[in-house]
Amino acid sequence: MPAPVPRTIEIQNRHPRLRVPARELKRALALLDAEFRVLPADLPAFAPARAREVLAALRQAKIQNPKSKISACPPGELSLVFLTDAALAALHADFMNDPSTTDVITFEGDATAGLAGEICVSADTAAAYAREHGRDFATELTLYLVHGWLHLAGYDDLRPAKKRRMRAAEARALKILSAHAAIPGFRVGPPAPSRSAKPRRSRSAKAG
Repeated sequence: MPAPVPRTIEIQNRHPRLRVPARELKRALALLDAEFRVLPADLPAFAPARAREVLAALRQAKIQNPKSKISACPPGELSLVFLTDAALAALHADFMNDPSTTDVITFEGDATAGLAGEICVSADTAAAYAREHGRDFATELTLYLVHGWLHLAGYDDLRPAKKRRMRAAEARALKILSAHAAIPGFRVGPPAPSRSAKPRRSRSAKAG
C-alpha cells in the first residue's frame, strides 16, 4: 500500500445555502490520494512541464511496466472553495478576463511553500446541471472537485484527445469514491423567495 500523501485540507464554504460535510469531503480526498494513480498512458493529456516531471519520476523509480501507477495530485495544503455562480464568475473575470459563469476554476500551488493548490467550484452550476439532466447533485459537485484535483495533478483538457483522457480519469476517480460509498453528501437549499413574491400556501393541492 502506498505511503499516505502529506495533505492538509482548507475548506471555505462561501455559498449561503450549501451544506458541506467536511469530514466526508476529507475522507474522499484521502481516498483519491491513496488509490488514484496516473497511468503512463495518460501522459499525453498532461501539461508539458508536469509530463516531464512524471517521466523523471518514472525513470528514477525504474518503473518499466506500462500498467504501473504513480501518485497524482501534489502533496501539501489543498484549498477547496465553494461559491455561488456570481462569485465564481467574478474570479473568472479577474483571472481569465472572461466574466461568464463556469463550473470550476483551479489555481496551481507552490511546492516550495507546501501548497498543492486551490479549487473553486460553483454549487449553483452543479445544482442547475443536476436538475436539468437528472443527475445527483452531490455527485455533480464532487465531479467538479475531481476535475480541479486532476488539473492540479497535471491533466490538461484544452484539446479533444486530452479531454478524452481527462474524462476517463474523472470516471476512474468517481469509481473509486463510489466503491467506498465516499461521495460526500453535499446538499443545497432552495433559493430564498424574493420579497416581492406572494407567500405560498402552507398546504399544496394535489393534482390528478
